[in-house]
Amino acid sequence: MSEFGSRAKAFFDRVFPERQIYHRSGGSVRYVSLSPSKQALLALGAVGIAGWCVYATTNTVLDGAQQSASNSEVERERAKYDRWLNESRAQAAASQALLEERTRQFDRATADFESRHEVLRSLLEYAGGDSIQLAATRPIERDGARIIMAASIDEAEPRQSRAITSEPYQVTTVGFRARAENLEAEQERTLSELEDQVVERSEHVRGVLRMTGVSMASLTGPEAGAEVGGPLVPQDFVAYLRDSGLNPAFAERVTQVAARVTESRRMADIANSTPLAVPVAVDSRETSGYGQRIDPFTGRPTFHAGLDMAAFERAPVVATSPGTVVFAGTRSGYGYTVEIDHGHGFKTRYAHLRDIQVQRGERVAIGQRVGSMGSTGRSTATHLHYEVWFRGRPVDPINFLRAGRHVHEQG
Repeated sequence: MSEFGSRAKAFFDRVFPERQIYHRSGGSVRYVSLSPSKQALLALGAVGIAGWCVYATTNTVLDGAQQSASNSEVERERAKYDRWLNESRAQAAASQALLEERTRQFDRATADFESRHEVLRSLLEYAGGDSIQLAATRPIERDGARIIMAASIDEAEPRQSRAITSEPYQVTTVGFRARAENLEAEQERTLSELEDQVVERSEHVRGVLRMTGVSMASLTGPEAGAEVGGPLVPQDFVAYLRDSGLNPAFAERVTQVAARVTESRRMADIANSTPLAVPVAVDSRETSGYGQRIDPFTGRPTFHAGLDMAAFERAPVVATSPGTVVFAGTRSGYGYTVEIDHGHGFKTRYAHLRDIQVQRGERVAIGQRVGSMGSTGRSTATHLHYEVWFRGRPVDPINFLRAGRHVHEQG
């Protein structure tokens, strides 16, 4: 042990011998003596400082690498979240744009359906009400009386059902689009039902009018000159459809149905003006018909322009259709006479009356009393001489009475 200590001391003295450091300044020389222990302390301090520097440097380098790696990971995460945020914002913007577009589409669809609804409402109103009954049961009102179109009239033209070119409607989508398509199909069904009903009504009226023996071409041709009124004017309606921005196919379909409704209204207006009722409000009998006969005064063949109907004196004589009294007074050969203009070329004459109960220019309703049965003028007994005129020419009243028996019901 002492030998080791001796060797260590010897090694220490050899490594750290006593040293003297001389310092000369201003002509004086000084020295500093460094003992072995001081040198050992200085060496130990230098080693410590050097070790600390190495440790600090190493630690700094390692920490820098770790920090760089951590920073890189943070940057990657930040970039990932930035991408996610940008994608979310893009999706939100796309969703907002889609919502706005769907909203615009919904608004357009709503406006379109509102326009369609208004068009259909106006068309139904023009046709005669919010709901159209079958022509076989729906009466045509005529100032207190009505005409019932019987479905059994054989004279009506056969009607061909409108061909359906499209396949039966089936819902193949869901949501708003399906509901929209369903509403469109319902509107088309409404138009088809309305068209079928007004066409059927027109055909029944045509059948009745054909029974009167008057040419349908004369009644409905361009020279007829009958204008129809109401809450909807067809010409204005067509212009409205053209400028409304509606679907062209729907607008054209509505125009077609409106034309059918206009025709039906015109036919109904003609039927309302046609003298189909019986001119005597009580039971009566025919005493002389229309056409050639032997004149009761001269005994010679003459033309009889009317129909003679007998009942009892003062029997009520009534208007056979609404119209305006154009004559009320005495005519040669006819005695007390009333003449009524019903429009559409129809006029009626009531002669040999005992008294007159209307005045010229007065508007009369169907079934309204115009006078009493008598025997004034060129007459052999109490009776009514009844004439029907169409465009200035007499026609056989019996045809009108027969047609009236098919359709007329006193109200």
